[in-house]
Amino acid sequence: MERNELLKKFSTVQFLNFALGFFGLQFAWQMRIILSGPVTEGLGASPFIYGLIWLAGPFTGMVVQPLVGALSDKTVSPFGRRRPYLLGGALLASLALWIFPNSANVADFLHNITGLNLPPLTALVIAAIMIWIIDACVNVAQGPYRALVPDVVPEEQYSLANSYISLAIGLGSVVAAGTAPFLKWAFGYQMSIPAQFIMAAIAFTLAMLWTCIKIKEPECVKVKTQENVKSESFIKSVQGFFALSPEVGKICTMQFFTWIGTMCMMIFFTQYAIHTIFAVPDLTTADETVKTLFSQAVLDGTNFSSVCFAIFNLVCFLVAIPIGILSAKYSNKKVHIVSLFTMIIAYLGLFLTRDTKIAALMMGLAGIGWASICALPFAMLSQFIKKGTEGSVMGIFNIFIAGPQVFVCTLVAWYISKCAFSIGAGFVNYHWEYTFIIGAICLLIASVIANKVEEKI
Repeated sequence: MERNELLKKFSTVQFLNFALGFFGLQFAWQMRIILSGPVTEGLGASPFIYGLIWLAGPFTGMVVQPLVGALSDKTVSPFGRRRPYLLGGALLASLALWIFPNSANVADFLHNITGLNLPPLTALVIAAIMIWIIDACVNVAQGPYRALVPDVVPEEQYSLANSYISLAIGLGSVVAAGTAPFLKWAFGYQMSIPAQFIMAAIAFTLAMLWTCIKIKEPECVKVKTQENVKSESFIKSVQGFFALSPEVGKICTMQFFTWIGTMCMMIFFTQYAIHTIFAVPDLTTADETVKTLFSQAVLDGTNFSSVCFAIFNLVCFLVAIPIGILSAKYSNKKVHIVSLFTMIIAYLGLFLTRDTKIAALMMGLAGIGWASICALPFAMLSQFIKKGTEGSVMGIFNIFIAGPQVFVCTLVAWYISKCAFSIGAGFVNYHWEYTFIIGAICLLIASVIANKVEEKI
């Protein structure tokens, strides 16, 4: 009997239990997206250095996810083949999340116990290392998590399962981004950046633990794993990946351009909010007096960015399940193309505006595209996955998510660093808004490629 015939359809409660771990993962990831810029800039990171620090995500994604995905396909343990990676990644990432915003304190501690005069950028180096650990551990958890979908969910529910993941991504991001602004608005309490990272660490660990307890791998998957313990070289795995179908290459190319466009916003939006919307000059080389002068504006810009990301992900949360339903009716491809166009329009609006209300509205519109990006490309690919290779396939597929980030972290960051302009009194700023034009062009290319994908009926 085929494995898919042995899998029972998931109920709503099962889907929620399954998706909760991704809620925690995205909670932590969203905190890292929103607040890593202000933390590293305060430690002396220029736009280009900030981009280089962001290379942690794509490099660990290209290396860790394929490796861990392949390992998880062959893992045999009392806890299953995916769950050890889910929980292990969450625990290690949570530790790094606690250390990251306290990098300056860690540098001071090292100075005190060693008596050495450490270089001025020691704290920035520590912060960069923590970001690399966070991103590596998120990838350790994320690849096997995506591979768990075809392990435990019947094929006819793939789109719905990925839509629940999209829903969890949206809700996790909303709570992560919205908590500090809500506390400020409702109670006048400004939550500190370290406290927000501790909150993310707790959420990641507890949510992933819940999913690991509630979701059991069926016996048929464990047997299938033991039948396929022969190792395969990475090259052969990649060759087998592209041999799945000619459509796989199209889906990967679509993902490549999609994620260039997506990361142009993810990486740079907080800096755009602070420096473009709130007109704060670059403070990389500023002394403490100048930083204090603009501290409130930086805080306002950071809170505004959090609100915008909360709106962005709230829309993702609200439309995630409808997108799954519509894709089942009209096809993944058609719904995905329409969703990408909503994101393109939003990017153009962000490029043109300096108004907070319009910027927030555009981020909400972009959330429609984000809900689709989090679900439908994976649903499209799942149609072509060979049984027993789910972890390897999702790991290799992640290269086309992580690879584009290298482009954004290097070339786009370098380009922004060259777009400086004077704003008087010896201050300079950068055209952060240019990232949205680059992103819109790449999303347009992705939509054209998506139209050429021939899905299984």
